[in-house]
Amino acid sequence: MRDLALHEDVPRTSRNGQDRDRDRKSHSYSDKRREGGHDRIAESSSYGGSHRHRESQYERRGYGEHDRERERQRDRERYDRDRDGRRDERPSRRRSASPRSRRSSRPRSSSRDRSPNPEKAKPNFNQSGLLAAETNTVKATDGTSTVLKYNEPPEARKPTLSWRLYVFKGSEQVELLHIQRQSAYLIGRDRLVSDIAVDHPSCSKQHAAIQHRYIQDKGTSSGTVKPFVIDLESTNGTFVNDEKIPSARFYELKAGDVIKFGLSNREYVLLNEEAAS
Repeated sequence: MRDLALHEDVPRTSRNGQDRDRDRKSHSYSDKRREGGHDRIAESSSYGGSHRHRESQYERRGYGEHDRERERQRDRERYDRDRDGRRDERPSRRRSASPRSRRSSRPRSSSRDRSPNPEKAKPNFNQSGLLAAETNTVKATDGTSTVLKYNEPPEARKPTLSWRLYVFKGSEQVELLHIQRQSAYLIGRDRLVSDIAVDHPSCSKQHAAIQHRYIQDKGTSSGTVKPFVIDLESTNGTFVNDEKIPSARFYELKAGDVIKFGLSNREYVLLNEEAAS
């Protein structure tokens, strides 16, 4: 019986030893975990302390949370700019990598296709006519003024012969005009400037002019003063012997010529003292 009890106690004793070993291991493991927890708590407490220390230093220097947020925003903007710049550079690199296609797309320009440079406008020193218009302005007593359309040429002279204009209306002579007293006679409806006034509505205000000009004879040094008529670009023209003369050109007159202005029925017959006698 004792042997049986001994045999029964042996495994019980071994089981108790195993339990004690297991309990010892669990105690050592819990001790290690406890030590590790204390270490982590110490580390976290040291990290929190250092972080709070840095924050207190920043706050003492005037560097707070608002400044840190502003730096973060500045960093984000710088990052966005750099990213956009890299995107913009990519297409240009692709285009520059294929110079042959770019050359083929553009037409070749030769020196013949190039147009010459346009010439610069040269200064114009010609007479503008403003000074002549100022000197040829005739002012009336009522304040109105008229600019003369006609200027005498350099060869203007008083005649040596006594030239006359016999004015006829139909078969009746209505007037006799002596045109040897000055070198030129202006004819028109404007009585302010006209030397010979015409009242017909078909005549212009400054219709024509009779001009005595010195004409040098061919092959000689002498000359003769002859009468001419010039139409001043009138509306209905000037007629000599029923033929319309060109405008703005001198037309030589001879004794016995019949002059008409516009659509007027009046005829101006040119004679001199020799032809009249």
